[in-house]
Amino acid sequence: MKMPLFDRFSRKHERASDPLPAAAGPAVVQIDATALSRVFSAPMWLRDLGLLAWFLVGVGLVLVGFVWLLGLTSTIVEPVVVGAILATVAGPLVTKMQRHGFPRAAGAAVVLLGLLAIGVVIALLVFGGLYEQSSEIRAAASEGADKVQSWLDDVGIQNTDNATEDAKSGTSGTGATLLKGVVDGIQGLTSLVFFVTFAVFSTFFLLKDGPSVRNFINRNLGVPAAVANTVTGNVILSLRRYFLGVTIVAAFNAVVVGIGAYLLDVPLWGTIAVVTFVTAYVPFIGAFVSGAFAVILTLSAQGSSAALIMLVIVLLANGLLQNIVQPIAFGATLDLNPLAVLIVTIGFGCLFGMIGLVLGAPLTSAALHISRELAAAKAQEAATEGERAPPNAEPNPLGAF
Repeated sequence: MKMPLFDRFSRKHERASDPLPAAAGPAVVQIDATALSRVFSAPMWLRDLGLLAWFLVGVGLVLVGFVWLLGLTSTIVEPVVVGAILATVAGPLVTKMQRHGFPRAAGAAVVLLGLLAIGVVIALLVFGGLYEQSSEIRAAASEGADKVQSWLDDVGIQNTDNATEDAKSGTSGTGATLLKGVVDGIQGLTSLVFFVTFAVFSTFFLLKDGPSVRNFINRNLGVPAAVANTVTGNVILSLRRYFLGVTIVAAFNAVVVGIGAYLLDVPLWGTIAVVTFVTAYVPFIGAFVSGAFAVILTLSAQGSSAALIMLVIVLLANGLLQNIVQPIAFGATLDLNPLAVLIVTIGFGCLFGMIGLVLGAPLTSAALHISRELAAAKAQEAATEGERAPPNAEPNPLGAF
């Protein structure tokens, strides 16, 4: 009979002498697929940057296509835009006449005739005066070119004869160029007649049907009625105040430059004043054109001293004094920095031509006012909902809109 102790030893020996079991297969480790997918994912900031880049590419393509489409349809788009601007600016007159018992169609016709009369008077003052005194302008420009050449020769700059001859040949046709400039710009008299005719029709119908056109736009903007009304209202208000401010500034410049030319005894002082007034509606470029016109005529008629005085007057009218009058005239409506106005105007002008030069600043100002008003309305609505909500209610993350 075996003792238990010996039984334990014998069992250990048996276990040690047993053959080793077969090698087990490879171990299988379970890995979460979502965790593995995040190993090679881009950082959040890089994904946001890529998404923004694609958005910018899309916006750029849309903008390029829009500009290309406008270029193809410029024959019809330009007169309609001009008519829309005139109807927007002159619309309050038609509304006021309607309140006094005039039918809106009759008021639109009266206002349109008034605009046409103003345009004809300005054209006669500018082009008529230039045509009647074209010989004096040619002689004055040639004399001014000779004086500039003599100054350059005195300084020591040689080989100015060719430049002088080019200047004389260019200035000799100044009157004809100014008279035919609009016609040449629209490629022929037929295009000019079409442009004027369609602009007149567009102005009349937009004056007559302005409120209904605005209601149609509001209904089809795809936004709530209050938001649509804010958008169109700010665009209209910005355009009206902008052109009112431009008219005040243009009249101020014309008065200052015209009085200066009159005191300097320049023969064409009235024409200079009218040209200064008309060209003031073209931002930045108009000031250079009217200023050069006034200085050249003063140089040829009264000499270098008077031309220098006229240059100082032009710089004061378009610089220091305008910076004083312009904020008062606009009443801080645009609410844009002068540098921002310059960048926006030139940028829109490069993209859309003359219409972009004129509409760049007011449309940018309207966009800023729209965003501010919508943000203020959204904040006010959120505050109102916060006051009405129960203490434990969660705020609406979507806000008012």
